Amino acid sequence: VQLQACGGGLVQAGGSLKISCTASGITFSRTIMGWHRQAPGKQRESVATITSAGFTTYPDSMKGRATISRDNAKNTVYLQMNNLRTEDTAVYYCYAADQRSAYWGQGTQVTVSS
Repeated sequence: VQLQACGGGLVQAGGSLKISCTASGITFSRTIMGWHRQAPGKQRESVATITSAGFTTYPDSMKGRATISRDNAKNTVYLQMNNLRTEDTAVYYCYAADQRSAYWGQGTQVTVSS
């Protein structure tokens, strides 16, 4: 299983960024997909999750600012983040979970400047 994340970068506070993750080696349409992030010195935390049926969940910190979506035809999950804050700076990791296991991508850096 491979999860290739891309789209990270540097953005000013208040700006927007869309990152994506393309999966291979799994039956994507049957897989829960999501994003976690980890900032320096902090624990990894959930950012967004989308089920195979398209149901989405977000922590309170991201509600109203993040939208996770998936394109099963492209085996790709997206995370649109708006109104970014400096505290959103972190490495964002894509993950996939099926009945067998959970899988993680290599992460993409998102840096929000003030």
